[in-house]
Amino acid sequence: MSVKTACRKSSAGPILCAAQFFDNSSVRAHTLSKPISDKTDTTLKILVIDETPIRRAILEAGLKEAGFCNVTTLDSATALVQQIYALDPDVILIDLENPSRDVLEQMFQVSRAVRRPIAMFVETSDKATIEAAIEAGVSAYIVDGLKKERVRPILEMTVSRFRAFDRLRTELEETKSALKERKVIEKAKGILMKSRGLDEAAAYALLRKTAMGQGKRLVDVAEGLISTFDLLQE
Repeated sequence: MSVKTACRKSSAGPILCAAQFFDNSSVRAHTLSKPISDKTDTTLKILVIDETPIRRAILEAGLKEAGFCNVTTLDSATALVQQIYALDPDVILIDLENPSRDVLEQMFQVSRAVRRPIAMFVETSDKATIEAAIEAGVSAYIVDGLKKERVRPILEMTVSRFRAFDRLRTELEETKSALKERKVIEKAKGILMKSRGLDEAAAYALLRKTAMGQGKRLVDVAEGLISTFDLLQE
């Protein structure tokens, strides 16, 4: 996985770090039951995770003052993936003093299992921890920025960044899938050209005609042909 980060000092003081990442692995994340809405509105279900009551109260107050009433809080990150599946939030805000590797590993599991915007608030940090958090799938990493008046703009930035990167990830997956299907069809055409003495256009036309006759996708017919050919070669 390659990671790009961009950090800036906001006018109110906190350092905001936004993540841009491109996942080259074959693991596909599962979305939760509801899609993220097209705009950041007050109907979003927000999950706040913080072990410290005072910090948790600041986040809750900031969200409620901004009009977000559908807020659920957790005082522990234990069994986080299971809890997130059960609660089904739209956005996740997690507040930590200093994130440990165990917590970052949990965030990685969350981001791979469920696609949701994640903002992490910390008091102090360093470049290595920021990069680890971004690699774990955190959409926004906020250092020393836990003030209730900053909660809404940070939430909006988190959702906006998540949507942008999720679109890139979806486009990448679609491109990879299309390329894979094209390779399969090309291989099937090659088999027909060699075994039946057809040119490329005739081989493609035969595949297409077969797919239409069987009510299948062209790539499925191509995969079936390749499987049969490989079996006969054994």
